[in-house]
Amino acid sequence: MKTFKVITLQIVNHEDLKDIEILDGLIINKEDEKRTWLIEAFMPKSYYDFFREAQQSENDIEVQVVISQKANDPAAFMTSIRCIKQMDEHLSILFEGKLKKQRNEYAELLLDDLIQQGFNGEKLSLEFRKKMQAKPRLAAAPKSGS
Repeated sequence: MKTFKVITLQIVNHEDLKDIEILDGLIINKEDEKRTWLIEAFMPKSYYDFFREAQQSENDIEVQVVISQKANDPAAFMTSIRCIKQMDEHLSILFEGKLKKQRNEYAELLLDDLIQQGFNGEKLSLEFRKKMQAKPRLAAAPKSGS
């Protein structure tokens, strides 16, 4: 098993992201045959109703977790809530899930960003190649339904 520190946690709801204020957290790669991960997040008790409702819905919950360093890209997981523990003013939520196979969303976001900046044709192609190598940070803006 490998353990890492959770830096940020977000809940994915369709194309919206809900930032969860965490005080501490760990993520564990169980390295089992099912490729299971455990995520434990320690947070303010104010999130109890939100997570209790999510647990009772029995639907999978997509989460995005930044691991180890704030500069890392978030990793997406499909999870379910295994346990909610209440402590004085805090909660501990235990998620269990699998790393989500992601297509290269970075390339799509970069391309959308460059088009919005007015690049097209050969200039778009050249700028896209340059930026794909440099990998500048992009805002993960929700995609419009056009």
